[in-house]
Amino acid sequence: MSVLFILIAASLAIALLFLLAFIWSVKSGQYEDDYTPSVRILFDETGKSKPVNKTKSI
Repeated sequence: MSVLFILIAASLAIALLFLLAFIWSVKSGQYEDDYTPSVRILFDETGKSKPVNKTKSI
């Protein structure tokens, strides 16, 4: 029975750590820009050359 109390305490401690990590990430700005990553693929990258098609046609 005492093992059950130890496991409950350990799981609550881990859950508290995850909650604190989530709050810290929100406060540090990890989730502020949710639009740009979804449309980044649509923008052309400047300064890079386009790949050359080196296949031979028969």
